[in-house]
Amino acid sequence: MAAAALIFDFNGTLSHDEPVLCAIYGEMFARHGRPLAPADYYGQLAGLSEEAIISGWLGVRGSELEALMVERVDRYRARAGNGHTVSEEVRAAVRHAAARVPVAIVSGAFRAEIEPVIEAAGIASLFSAVVTADDVTDGKPHPAGYLRALELLGGELEPAQVVAFEDTEAGVASAKAAGLRCIAVGGTLPAERLARADEIVPGIDVSVVRRLVG
Repeated sequence: MAAAALIFDFNGTLSHDEPVLCAIYGEMFARHGRPLAPADYYGQLAGLSEEAIISGWLGVRGSELEALMVERVDRYRARAGNGHTVSEEVRAAVRHAAARVPVAIVSGAFRAEIEPVIEAAGIASLFSAVVTADDVTDGKPHPAGYLRALELLGGELEPAQVVAFEDTEAGVASAKAAGLRCIAVGGTLPAERLARADEIVPGIDVSVVRRLVG
């Protein structure tokens, strides 16, 4: 069945930036006396909401948590805001899809970090909806973000008509809980951790999208 819409996760899926995030968290957490190794990030934290990552690792709450979240976003914008983490292959795939079906983003990242990247990559205008951490109370693996995206795309789409792209098990779980088909993108986590997805691909390009929307 051809897809009636495509929804993309942001970090690690549209934007090849998980190494950037891992480095930023490592720097911040080391300063707070709780170093973060890459194995810890990819093994325990990748795909979770910003609040869950920082509060879970450092045990902070309230104003301290809020300040650290702002710092993390600022650091990310400084390193990825020029759009270089969105590859030409991904940009072409999004353009191909958007010419045929609605496309959207559902992410645990904040709007303030997503928008500069997709603007710089020249694809911001292609998305019919962008759902971020600012828009939902419950982050992935909760399905709230995907359910909100379906509403923004018109509310007439059956979840099974929509395909989500995700790179983490929390993201896959979120998409599946919302009733969507899910294609996992390799590179962030090993294939066995993405086993709930309907399919696993090494990356996103026009050939992958063409199979879904023509």
